[in-house]
Amino acid sequence: MKNIVVFASGSGSNFQSIINAVSNGKLTANIVGLITNNKSAFALERAQKHGIPTFIISPDQFNSESEYSKTVLSKLEEWNADLLILAGYLKKIPVEIIQSFDNRILNIHPSLLPKYGGKGFYGSKVHEAVIRNKDSQSGCTVHVVTAEYDEGPVIGQSTVQVTDSDTATSLAEKVLEREHILLPETIQKYLTTLKNY
Repeated sequence: MKNIVVFASGSGSNFQSIINAVSNGKLTANIVGLITNNKSAFALERAQKHGIPTFIISPDQFNSESEYSKTVLSKLEEWNADLLILAGYLKKIPVEIIQSFDNRILNIHPSLLPKYGGKGFYGSKVHEAVIRNKDSQSGCTVHVVTAEYDEGPVIGQSTVQVTDSDTATSLAEKVLEREHILLPETIQKYLTTLKNY
């Protein structure tokens, strides 16, 4: 069984969806750790409740990106990580980590990439842009993480309809609901491609 490490910066509701999928047998993997850059992230409480080890670390604590990367990689090695999942993680993953986990880092993004991806497009900013542009559809995307923000290969998408009465807040709720289904399903499918590791 493969070992998953989740990265989250906030409430961790997508992290919870992964925990639930493992618990009910829909996702065949071990969650071996949570990494966060935010010591008050609610994701930490979720991890604690389920006995999942945690590591709080931020690039701001280090003099160089290389030192930060080495520390994170050391923890990932200790946890024997096979796959990294970015579930609402608001820091850019350094190239050194991406190279060490080539094709083994997945991210969930709250739009139908390539629309509304890249630097500055996260959280409510994505949904505000969808409403502002009067798009009829939005949704979420799971993609492989590469050195460029939100540009890696798309491996899963789920669509929602945008109605005239939708606000950025109501759209965010609809998309998040889809994220909770799409992320565990896509991880399960992707794990079957990792047999070579």
